[in-house]
Amino acid sequence: MLLHLIADYGLGDLAFAEVRQRLGMLLPDAAVVVTSVGPFDTLGAGFCIGQLALNDGPQDMVLYANIAPRQDQEDPRRDNAGERLVAARLPSGAWVVAPNAGYTFSFLRDEAEELREVEVPESGSQFRSRDLFPDVVARLARGDVGPLGPPLPNGAVPAFPERVVAYTDGYGNLKTTWTELPAPPGTRVGIAVGDQRGFAVVSDGAFEVPVGETSFAPGSSGWRRRSGGVVAFLELFRRGSSAAALFGHPPAGTPVEVVG
Repeated sequence: MLLHLIADYGLGDLAFAEVRQRLGMLLPDAAVVVTSVGPFDTLGAGFCIGQLALNDGPQDMVLYANIAPRQDQEDPRRDNAGERLVAARLPSGAWVVAPNAGYTFSFLRDEAEELREVEVPESGSQFRSRDLFPDVVARLARGDVGPLGPPLPNGAVPAFPERVVAYTDGYGNLKTTWTELPAPPGTRVGIAVGDQRGFAVVSDGAFEVPVGETSFAPGSSGWRRRSGGVVAFLELFRRGSSAAALFGHPPAGTPVEVVG
């Protein structure tokens, strides 16, 4: 079994080790792969979930994510209560289990076979992703659907924002939620990422620019939709350098605009 663990604990943080240890006890044969996103970054997490869940993978696969800023209510939280845990079942048979926080499920809301609440205590531990949630993940991974509750109501998962930074990879490429070229290939355009400005060449492929130039092109992220169409997300790629550095290391959710 392949088990993806996606969380905002911080790369190399003790929390990753503790959760992996718990999962190792419950699913000793699972290969656990860790992906880290920024603190409270539900958009980046949702983007990673979409990329991993909606592309080819082994039939025996589960994605477990925990990015829970506990911002669904502004009042003080009793007993460390947080967002409700939700499970998404995909056409491939894979499961995605995560708190329904922000944009975590936004890239799946039109692609999943079902989105269901999970019967698990929503309070009782400050570290729910270690103490409470792994038991549910393990049960679903073994085919036990007993923890599943009612379907999520309409409107429970927001649409992901369009034309923003979604994720920054290790090379400094800015993966965005743009899905269409803003101008014909070969056009050099002004780009504003938040309050930072620069230039990029619109192209069909990221490497179709010389070293030192920035391209705005379909990158390596995207998937086949349940409807049969294909979505490809554009990214800002600075050949031989870092687009993230050029545009001031923008966080996920920062608007990306083509300007004059």
